[in-house]
Amino acid sequence: MKKIVILGTGFGSYSLIRDLDMNRHQVVLISPRNYFLFTPLLPSTAVGTLEFRSIIEPIRRINPRLTYYHARALSINFDARVVHCQAVKSPERFSVSFDTLVIGVGATPNTFGIPGVRKYASFLKELWDARKLRNLILNRFEMAALPQIEAPEQKRLLHTVVVGGGPTGIEFAAEIHDFLLKDVCCTYPQLKQKVRITLLEAGPTILGSFDTKLRTRAYQLFKRQHIDIRLGTAVTKISRTYLDLASGERVDYGILLWATGNAPRRFSKALDLPKDHHGFILVDDHLQIPNRDQVFALGDCAVVEGKALPASAQVAMQQGKYLAKQFNSGKTDTPFKFRMLGMMAYVGEDQALVDTGTFKGSGHLAWFFWRSAYLTRLVRWRNKIKVIVDWIMTTIFGRDTSQF
Repeated sequence: MKKIVILGTGFGSYSLIRDLDMNRHQVVLISPRNYFLFTPLLPSTAVGTLEFRSIIEPIRRINPRLTYYHARALSINFDARVVHCQAVKSPERFSVSFDTLVIGVGATPNTFGIPGVRKYASFLKELWDARKLRNLILNRFEMAALPQIEAPEQKRLLHTVVVGGGPTGIEFAAEIHDFLLKDVCCTYPQLKQKVRITLLEAGPTILGSFDTKLRTRAYQLFKRQHIDIRLGTAVTKISRTYLDLASGERVDYGILLWATGNAPRRFSKALDLPKDHHGFILVDDHLQIPNRDQVFALGDCAVVEGKALPASAQVAMQQGKYLAKQFNSGKTDTPFKFRMLGMMAYVGEDQALVDTGTFKGSGHLAWFFWRSAYLTRLVRWRNKIKVIVDWIMTTIFGRDTSQF
């Protein structure tokens, strides 16, 4: 029986594990994260629209025959065909041999080497990022509500700056706006007029991969919501309470979300494998790493040579399903072909953008489509029901503003 070792628990690895025939393969999964995370809904958890556990699924529930190690891969000896690992909760180290290896370790936020980003900015890549951000938001409001805090400091504390005009930045700005519109007026009424949201984008437009009309619609809606969008605005340095722009301007902030794309993880960069100029692992049309027999990579950590695929969940999911089909059949003669299913983004006030091959729209109907599509993509009925309940509870009772 062939032994397949998989690194990571993202969309690609999860899709691969779900479709693999466990009767034909011995499957070992190694990851420091013992759950699958539905990342498209992370912005909703950061402001309390959804609860954290509603969008995760314990990895051991996928298949009882799966062997899972709660550990992180430190290095790979490709000649000996061994992965060297360290347990997450202890200093214990161990090694796992493999016949086939699939690397799906994902990516890390791209800081572009800008000073202060790692130290002071918040991110939205993992569940702990969302939890940290949610506590930060509530902390800023509670601090601003203290009697000794003067107006200029209140203004700084309640200024949310989002750097990056892609889907993550746009959806977080929209969720923050909804929180301010629907909950702050009731929970912190004295602070309502002092709240600001600014979105900084270094490029010429937001949501660059969307249809032009939909981008314009999002821009107009954000302006109506009093979200300050500043295009062609690059950040050069971040400090604890302010950031510097390339124009020389200094912008004070209380909450700063950095959402500017992906960079390879340190583990990926350290591997002796072919890489592109950004440091991502290069794979061929079969997702196999050149000159490495039975070693594959998928998802955000990999780039298919000669193809510009988006770093999205649907790419990773299709890659996982593709590899499972190839492994189950024992054939690798059919190249991977990505099928674009469309793009979606929430833009606030129960409105969304939907850009598919058959439908391009915005507004409340698109928002219903956005929610329905994500519900169908959620892993199990348990998650679907919990998300529906969270949406209903938020609509009726508002977001939970308790801090713990």
